[in-house]
Amino acid sequence: MNLAQKLGYPEDSKLLMIHADDAGLCHSENRATIQALQYGIVNSYSIMVPCPWFYEMAKFAKENPQYDNGIHLTLTCEWENYRFAPVLPIEQVPSLVDENGYFYKNRSSLFNMAKPEEVEKELRAQIEKALRFGLKPTHIDSHMCSVGVSAQFLEIYINLGKQYNLPVFLNKEFTASVCLTDEEYNFDAVLLADALHIGNYNAFEQNKLKSYYESALDNVVPGFNVLLIHPAFDDNEMKGITINHPNFGSHWRQIDFDYFTSEACRLKIEENKIQLITWDQIRNSR
Repeated sequence: MNLAQKLGYPEDSKLLMIHADDAGLCHSENRATIQALQYGIVNSYSIMVPCPWFYEMAKFAKENPQYDNGIHLTLTCEWENYRFAPVLPIEQVPSLVDENGYFYKNRSSLFNMAKPEEVEKELRAQIEKALRFGLKPTHIDSHMCSVGVSAQFLEIYINLGKQYNLPVFLNKEFTASVCLTDEEYNFDAVLLADALHIGNYNAFEQNKLKSYYESALDNVVPGFNVLLIHPAFDDNEMKGITINHPNFGSHWRQIDFDYFTSEACRLKIEENKIQLITWDQIRNSR
């Protein structure tokens, strides 16, 4: 039986999860994510535990268990003037931080500097902090897919999913795009997303991001599809965070919010006979 059949749908069903990354990043991201869940078509999100606005989003998750939510495991911080650090004391994970005690800005620095045992320790601490808060996560995923830079880091990620009985989000092509080694990756016994749709910079630069999303929905194929977005508002808070970073910047995130709360998006899903699914359904079907 394929995933569709396990979930009670016909074998050739077009399964789609519309997932919002980066909840907890800031107040703007939280407000947009909550509204996209309540009034839009978004049906899954994940929370960044190390970020300053984790508490607000975690409180929402506890009070609204009807919404699919996961832990957005974080090892990097890409922003210029907005920085965050491990949840563990720096002396316990010194290889994960720069000279100022913050996560590295890019995957290559993480790959070159981080010790696997400290990666495992920090990721476990993020999960444990979420659980202590009372969250009941439906899955885990990885910020910037940073766990994909090496086979060792990916193995740690997959094993944490097994230990906590949580599905892990993985797509082979996306993982390959961030891989920084020639090692062979082991995806055995892991549910992989057949297709991942994520807005690209060329579409954004040409003011065609909405068209990209429309095309993605028109081209959802039978199997397990994930459409990954980053809803937030193009306000002063988000502009300050994403300064000099147009890729997934504040304007981009506003477009994500606007489209995935629109009636046009809802109609497009109906027209293409797409079945929206959640991680909770997937976890319960295993």
